[in-house]
Amino acid sequence: MPVTEPTVQLIDHLDRGHLRQALERDVREGLAGTPKHLPPKWFYDAAGSELFARITRLPEYYPARRETAILREHAADIAALARADTLVELGSGTSEKTVLLLDALVAAGLRAYLPVDVDAVTLRRAAGRLAARYPGLAVRAVCADFERHLALLPREGRRLVAFLGGTIGNLAPDAREVFFKDLRAVLDPGDTLLLGADLVKDTERLVAAYADAAGVTAAFNRNVLHVINRELGADFDPGAFDHVAAYDAANEWIEMRLRARRDMRVRIPALGMVVAFAAGEEMRTEISAKFRPAGLSRELAAAGFTVRRWFLDPSGDFSVVLAAA
Repeated sequence: MPVTEPTVQLIDHLDRGHLRQALERDVREGLAGTPKHLPPKWFYDAAGSELFARITRLPEYYPARRETAILREHAADIAALARADTLVELGSGTSEKTVLLLDALVAAGLRAYLPVDVDAVTLRRAAGRLAARYPGLAVRAVCADFERHLALLPREGRRLVAFLGGTIGNLAPDAREVFFKDLRAVLDPGDTLLLGADLVKDTERLVAAYADAAGVTAAFNRNVLHVINRELGADFDPGAFDHVAAYDAANEWIEMRLRARRDMRVRIPALGMVVAFAAGEEMRTEISAKFRPAGLSRELAAAGFTVRRWFLDPSGDFSVVLAAA
């Protein structure tokens, strides 16, 4: 008999026009700004997600391996400390690393898993895979934007909210402050946050992680231009932009940029815009903040969290912190 994929409940907080409206807003505001900038969320169409999956396997890109090693070694400790019956994963994507947590949490009594992501297709596929792996676990996929819909997240159970992959570093300090406070506002006493954060380290290693020799990150960076071309009818020539990765020591973050190789004018018909680029002009497409434990502890405390425990890989490259509401 054919194998039937488990039925997964999908809770959808995104109306059909939400992503389109958000893209239009971000492109309009970002390309009219000085300097020009775009948020990194628009890297991730199907091609961008595949490119990022390749990035995580590159020798230069240590964060994914280090976080996976931490979860593999300490998942049981995390489960014992959190004592959660519900796992909420923000920006869950393909949920590949989640099994390391789920194995330990399910053994400790977890009853429900709620992956949260804006990509309904990837979300449903990953949720179905995990529902098949854990037949006794209630899997409810939530299609939502974690920067806008935290207040709409289901509130039942003793929750562990996981925000992994170092994605917190994509938020500037003021946006992180808002995010932490908004998240704390929807958590109850006893709920916990599990946060993956990359750490400050040697500049050469940081830059290499975002400028690999094979050029995969460069293709990933340029993919945002392909997305804008397809969705908004723009005529960007992605090949006319060089990938740039630089470390800002003052802010302790990596910046990814696209540098125009020549003067050009880009038409974006959906927005009624014509955007001029000068040769050598750079457009920022991502920041990836690197943290020091003391500084991140202060940010969490200011939002009302208490750090329960830090988990670091043996080389001290990456951290996973468990904090209680």
